[in-house]
Amino acid sequence: MIPLALVTKNLGKHKLRFVLTVLSLSVAIFLLCVLRSLVVALNAGVADAAANRIIVQSKVSLFVQLPQSYGPRLALVEGVEALARWNWFGGYYQDPANFFAQFATDPEELFDVYPEIQVVEGSKADFLANRKACLLGVDTAAKYGIRVGDTMPIIGALYPTADGSAWDFTVAGLYESKRKSVDQNTLFFHYEYLEKSLESGFASGPGGVGIFVLKVAPGFDPVEVMSEVDALYENGPQAVQATSESEFQAQFVSMVGNVPLLVSSIGGGVMLAILLATLNTMLMSAREQTRDIGVLKALGFTDGSVSGVLFLQALVLAGCGGLLGMILATASAPGIAAAIGSMFPGYQVTRGTLLEAAGATALIGVLAGIAPAVRARAMTVIDALRAVR
Repeated sequence: MIPLALVTKNLGKHKLRFVLTVLSLSVAIFLLCVLRSLVVALNAGVADAAANRIIVQSKVSLFVQLPQSYGPRLALVEGVEALARWNWFGGYYQDPANFFAQFATDPEELFDVYPEIQVVEGSKADFLANRKACLLGVDTAAKYGIRVGDTMPIIGALYPTADGSAWDFTVAGLYESKRKSVDQNTLFFHYEYLEKSLESGFASGPGGVGIFVLKVAPGFDPVEVMSEVDALYENGPQAVQATSESEFQAQFVSMVGNVPLLVSSIGGGVMLAILLATLNTMLMSAREQTRDIGVLKALGFTDGSVSGVLFLQALVLAGCGGLLGMILATASAPGIAAAIGSMFPGYQVTRGTLLEAAGATALIGVLAGIAPAVRARAMTVIDALRAVR
């Protein structure tokens, strides 16, 4: 039987060392949770993408605009139920640091193609009726304190106005998304407003359409629809590339780089360093307890009980640090999500991430406790009592 009272007593002998080791472990587990959550946020849009949506872009590059004339012809492709134009606006709110996504789109078709977009404040009718109205994600609205009815000035970096002034959008509604493939940070406004502004000379910028988003009707195979779309303009005037929404979302993840590999490298390095630090702490503690080991064995405690004390000490030490790190990661999640929401929408510390952190914590405890436990088990009473602290 393991004398459990000795576990807490031995850990408390050097309080400063115990606190520093726990804090080091908590920082490592906190970083592991944050890094893993970033990967989860990046992949959430890919995993939750709609199977019945197709993105049509230029085959040359996403940054090459498609002709406006493509829209009516794409809408006639068999199996296409609805079509919406999307144009990246590339502006910012008040200061370049306040960057988030804005898209010019066809307002009515937006709701047809993306039924998961739900207006939770304001009015869908007001958004449709006013050409200068916009629909704003609830997360961005909360971040900047924007309310329905406010005028939101956006400086057009990609589409600057002739006099350098801001584009003024009236916030007609705030939306929430029922799918992770659509974030809650975007501003949507009327494509017609952008189009007319370019025609009148109010603003300048690239013409054409960034992407066409197609909704496939029930009963039709999206792969066949994509093949037909690609074949439409195979010989020009500008070739297109039709992809599924999940594949399109994956393009943006790849633009950031191989994040999983980066996270694994950083997380692995941190975990190795903390494992070595914890192992060193436990070996120091075991050396200091050598005579105690001899006394316990002389009193009749088995090798398993004595080695179990040291092994359990490592588990308790790692558990305290891991639990604190997971608490910090969970508590800080809302603040981190608000700070990086425009780049990593949907950031959250999931149950799966916490389970991975718990597994890493247990692994550190086990590996750090094996060596001291094996040493204590192999030590004889005579050797232990003769040892000098």
